[in-house]
Amino acid sequence: MREFGYERVFDIPGAVALLGASPDARFLGGGTNLVDLMKAGVERPALLIDVTELPLDAVEFTQDGLRIGATVTNSDLAAHPEVRRHYPALAQAVLAGASGQLRNMATVGGNLLQRTRCGYFTDLSKPCNKRSPGSGCPALTGEHHNHAILGGSKHCVATHPSDMAVALAAFDAVISYETADGPGELPMTEFYLPVGDTPHVETALPPGALITGVTLPPAPVATHSRYRKVRERASYAFAIASIAAALEVQDGVVRDVRLAFGAVASRPWRARAAEQVLIGGQANAAAYAAAADAELAAAEALPENGYKVTLMRNLVVAVLTELTEEAPR
Repeated sequence: MREFGYERVFDIPGAVALLGASPDARFLGGGTNLVDLMKAGVERPALLIDVTELPLDAVEFTQDGLRIGATVTNSDLAAHPEVRRHYPALAQAVLAGASGQLRNMATVGGNLLQRTRCGYFTDLSKPCNKRSPGSGCPALTGEHHNHAILGGSKHCVATHPSDMAVALAAFDAVISYETADGPGELPMTEFYLPVGDTPHVETALPPGALITGVTLPPAPVATHSRYRKVRERASYAFAIASIAAALEVQDGVVRDVRLAFGAVASRPWRARAAEQVLIGGQANAAAYAAAADAELAAAEALPENGYKVTLMRNLVVAVLTELTEEAPR
């Protein structure tokens, strides 16, 4: 592990200025991903800037929606009564994401910035375009049973690991950040970049930016929502497929719906095509299957991960059917 410096900051301008003066520095929240990658030799920052004492640890629900500070821990987010009441799928996603010990340390900002990765990324003996641009993607012909079926490229087919980000994508979250030039915002749909030929560039955050919080706009449909995660073992592990879904049905007709998929792409996948098929249509299993098929028509499976198409289709039908049966009458 490379030797590194450590500094704790107590105000946002100071944090941004310190990063600007130290290009080889990284912000440190809970460290649950960054420190692991440092141990593996994948990340080698010269300086860690501890941001956990910044005044960004509040969760507030107002008429403008839900505002979550960047240093809020995953445990506090999942347990917050307003989150559980107004955005239950978000609370469920956070609880599904990691063990209690990790949730107590991990922060919202850090969760959003965890690296999209697979086993080749953390194995320094193997090539990886994310770790060493231009070196190749061995997953294409190697181990790829849990890799992307949507939005991948010949340069990378790793999947985004965050459960929380899938729920945030379903509810049109907006990411706030601060730079030396002032504050800015990015919709969740623009925050994560497509893989393209630069898989090592994962977000649209400008250089030197510090995430300060996440805002979810008011969404009445979100009160009737669910997050479902499928993984290969019951203990905490990355998903092989997941879904965040919210549904409003009136007189047997879908009036509003939000869908986002996880573990099928390099970023949380907002299922816009499926939503468009469902709005105004009948709320039944046949319609849900047709909507899933519309979204998954763009899937490009590799030899060992084609099962994800069927799995994701079944998840859409199962979760939307459950929400329909449980809808207020």
